[in-house]
Amino acid sequence: MAELLAVRHLVKHFPLRQGFWGRQGAAVRAVDDISFNIAENETLGLVGESGCGKSTAGFSILRLIEPTSGEVWFEGENLPALSPERLRTHRRKMQIVFQDPFGSLNPRMTVERIVEEPLLNYEDLASGQRKQRVAEALETVGLLPEYMTRFPHEFSGGQRQRICVARALVLQPRLVIGDEPVSALDVSVRAQVLNLMVRLQRQLKLSYLFISHDLSVIRYVSHRVGVMYLGRLVEMADVKTIYDQPAHPYTRALLSAVPLPDPRRRRRRIVLQGDVPSPIHPPPGCHFHPRCPEAMAICREEPPRMRRLAAGHRVCCHLYNDHEEWIVQPPASRTEIRLQPQDKGESV
Repeated sequence: MAELLAVRHLVKHFPLRQGFWGRQGAAVRAVDDISFNIAENETLGLVGESGCGKSTAGFSILRLIEPTSGEVWFEGENLPALSPERLRTHRRKMQIVFQDPFGSLNPRMTVERIVEEPLLNYEDLASGQRKQRVAEALETVGLLPEYMTRFPHEFSGGQRQRICVARALVLQPRLVIGDEPVSALDVSVRAQVLNLMVRLQRQLKLSYLFISHDLSVIRYVSHRVGVMYLGRLVEMADVKTIYDQPAHPYTRALLSAVPLPDPRRRRRRIVLQGDVPSPIHPPPGCHFHPRCPEAMAICREEPPRMRRLAAGHRVCCHLYNDHEEWIVQPPASRTEIRLQPQDKGESV
């Protein structure tokens, strides 16, 4: 399967200013050297605790915030190195659905104005043509064209999120980043929006970066899963491997907290000790070692490197130092990168 996005050594640090003159002191290491790929028509789920850097990674990929360093290759071009004019040609192909469906909509604009705005920015269409495109986008997400004259406060939470999805799709993008797009919705409405996004992916041939802290949601929509902890990727594999054979101690602890739907079944809960360390002063060595039940002496001294356990399964942990090391090289061109994700192979 052809590759659409390649992230290489992405870093985003937020400097902290100190003193009367505002000199730079420490920095918040929100994203600390992560690398991954997304293929065409694939969903990569990014999961982790709140504050681990998931959303910052998504914003940095789109350059909604400027990354500190690293490369983001999209359609053969490195986005952080592009001029504003050149970047604009890619903007319409990369869209985002934000977490809060009410806060991301302008309360003073009608639905028609909200969904129409991307068309005003990127396409030279007559008023009638824009209105037709808006109506088609609303119908695609399951809303009636008659809703165009209404305002966001007149809709439910699920309907507002459908409006956000319509706004993201009206330019017919190739990549959509979902920043916890269903976390603010009720459970029943959440299922409707997830089914909608899965259906639209098949219908429109979309690629998703789906960010969430809800492991059940990630399992439902994703082909592959990346697990983040304190700004770093600690494990990545296809969804079946992650949920059936997790390798990293942090991944196993996360999965042990997922409730089982059958009350007769029991799962051994792995309770992590202590709090998440500060991203301003992360621990030396492995960031997870102060809370890891399997920490060794080397974990306190040397940062682990990503290693390949099996085809498509990579883990960043000293427990697997005898496995082959995965070395990420910055791509010279899009044709030099190839990705072979496993097919989900099941109906959703």
